[in-house]
Amino acid sequence: MAEEKTKTIRWGIIGCGDVTEVKSGPAFQKVPNSQLVAVMRRNAEKARDYAQRHGVPKWYNDAQALIQDPEVDAVYIATPPDSHAAYTLQVAAAGKPVYVEKPMALNYAQCQEMVQACRAARVPLFVAYYRRCLPSFLKVKELVDSGAIGQVRLVNVRLFHPAQLNLNPQDLPWRVRPEVAGGGLFFDLASHQLDFLDFLLGPITAASGQVANQAGLYPAEDLVTGQFRFRNGALGTGSWCFTVAPAQFKDETELIGSQGRITFPSFAQEPIRLETAKGTQEFFLPPPAHVQQPFIQTIVEELTGQGTCPSPGESGARTAWVMDQIVGR
Repeated sequence: MAEEKTKTIRWGIIGCGDVTEVKSGPAFQKVPNSQLVAVMRRNAEKARDYAQRHGVPKWYNDAQALIQDPEVDAVYIATPPDSHAAYTLQVAAAGKPVYVEKPMALNYAQCQEMVQACRAARVPLFVAYYRRCLPSFLKVKELVDSGAIGQVRLVNVRLFHPAQLNLNPQDLPWRVRPEVAGGGLFFDLASHQLDFLDFLLGPITAASGQVANQAGLYPAEDLVTGQFRFRNGALGTGSWCFTVAPAQFKDETELIGSQGRITFPSFAQEPIRLETAKGTQEFFLPPPAHVQQPFIQTIVEELTGQGTCPSPGESGARTAWVMDQIVGR
């Protein structure tokens, strides 16, 4: 049994694109008891190039070949969301643990299917909501859990991005193509924010919202407003606009409590701000070089019997449910 707990988890990646270059890929080689042994991309030349640059011994241009490789113990699915469900079911059928990128799938129904398939196959399912392990976000949780602002009453999320101009309508980025991403930038970015709030305050039990496409730059929504209620009684609002002037960029989540306020960014490199009757404090905890590394470490620890990952499929699916409720589907 002791030998089993310290074995090395040999990883395969399906979809070795941009997100795996720095954010995640190198971390599989740096986490203890972890090794990246195979990568897959439909473009064989790009798969070979990635493997050579990152020192990965095997590469494939066929996902099933990687999934069935006996030297691959667990699979990281880093493709766009439209293929997450199908690949998850294939990996589960092979009896291997699944680590899937966020957003978890195109919608909540697909997420449920993924959770059920992994449960039936008795394999774990993890979702890449890695903010649950980053120092700055853990600091926010520490402040809330310690009662630094008393009881949290209200949450306000604001994320305003400049418009993406000069887009080619015939070759749009996948993140603004609903059939690939599930929606627009709201699904790509707000998923991180809403998932962290689930981690911070507990599940959201009711949500609604409105969406619009005001600029007409792509088929997906470019403006979303929402309101939601947490199981613990706190209420929340959110505004996400992706067509503002550059000077109007904003990335702020505000927690209003019975004894103070916390504001923090979700993506920008800015400090956490704590305001109470004692005064104002700021905390700046920059992310690691490979932002998914602390999170991947928790996955490896769970797979080797040494810990627990804080982002299983069940919580990832909850975030998908909230987004579906906000956009009204």
